Amino acid sequence: MQSWAPVDIPRLEGGGPPLRLHDTSTGRIRPTAPGPEATMYVCGITPYDATHLGHAATYLAFDLVNRYWRDLGHDVHYVQNVTDIDEPLLERAARDQDDWVVLGMRETALFREDMEALRVVPPRHYIGAVEAMTEISEFVGKLLAGGSAYRIDDPEYPDVYFDSSATGHFGYESNYDEQTMLRLSRERGGDPDRPGKRHPTDALLWRMAREGEPSWESELGAGRPGWHVECAAISLNRLGEQIDLNGGGSDLIFPHHEFGAAHAEALTGAHPFARHYVHSGMIGLDGEKMSKSRGNLVFVSKLRSAGVDPGAIRLALLSGHYREDRPWTDELLAQAQERLARWREAVALDAGPDAAEAVANLRTHLADDLDTPRALAAVDAWVSAALERRGGDAAAPGVVRDAVDALLGVEL
Repeated sequence: MQSWAPVDIPRLEGGGPPLRLHDTSTGRIRPTAPGPEATMYVCGITPYDATHLGHAATYLAFDLVNRYWRDLGHDVHYVQNVTDIDEPLLERAARDQDDWVVLGMRETALFREDMEALRVVPPRHYIGAVEAMTEISEFVGKLLAGGSAYRIDDPEYPDVYFDSSATGHFGYESNYDEQTMLRLSRERGGDPDRPGKRHPTDALLWRMAREGEPSWESELGAGRPGWHVECAAISLNRLGEQIDLNGGGSDLIFPHHEFGAAHAEALTGAHPFARHYVHSGMIGLDGEKMSKSRGNLVFVSKLRSAGVDPGAIRLALLSGHYREDRPWTDELLAQAQERLARWREAVALDAGPDAAEAVANLRTHLADDLDTPRALAAVDAWVSAALERRGGDAAAPGVVRDAVDALLGVEL
């Protein structure tokens, strides 16, 4: 699947401290320690609607990780999927009397346009579930052969399920108790009450073909994959048995990331699947989480169509900490637009205060679990001094402009 256009990232002098990130599995902020190549898998969209600000906030958070690792000199191997076959896509297509393939292609194209406008560094591999169908079915077959999966006792639909007890580590990523897991499973597409499963939380790996639904031939029989195994197969086949970071929104902690990790570990025996499980908070509107089910969405494409500078959207979302649930308001956007205008005015000056401290502070705050509020404040401090004509370093405006571009992704 085609990704979006690459982003030119300025090279900065020097470097910052190692990146520390909150790891969901341990509940602690810990240093990341990738080798020369840093590996990151971030779960992509199910393309049945346009990119809303909740999506944007998630992908901006991991774009900061990507940019900061690159600033440290790592070669970042970033992979992202597209769940271009799943119940929500089929349901939306049926509701709107649309072709599910056309719907998925259309919304994926719009997502790419939004990411490019927001200057998100594209993944090296951008993989749709449909194009990865063979490798996913082979992955399920290996789990079945190894005893980590089983067919349910249903003569009509002998679907394949994952045995959640297979690894001995199930639950370590989310740290949720069983009742929480069951509740979230029901809320997020699982079927804990289906008769015949070994454990109520066991997740679907391969759904046998139903009349009127799309399906693909495989050694498992005609069908299509469950949600979680898609990401496990795509990641393992491109990044290897263990990765530095598995990321997504906090709504993916369970069941998606818990099962994705379990699937990978059951096949390879390598534990943990990811050295860091990193999750971003939700964006709200009018006191509620922004979600497709609630219909309270603010779309990136509609803001762009209204003439809003993508740099302002980016600054507005970065003004709150990535792990916090936070609201989107007109006031927030107005403040970001004002900030963007001030920053551009300052870097357009012939000279300004020495930029070394500002760039060092910017790096230090980003290295501290992506503390963007303090990072933005560090740039604000330099901008205020520059606009007050304090300092006469002719190179400083360009240094700050490049640092903001390289580390925050905002083009001044």
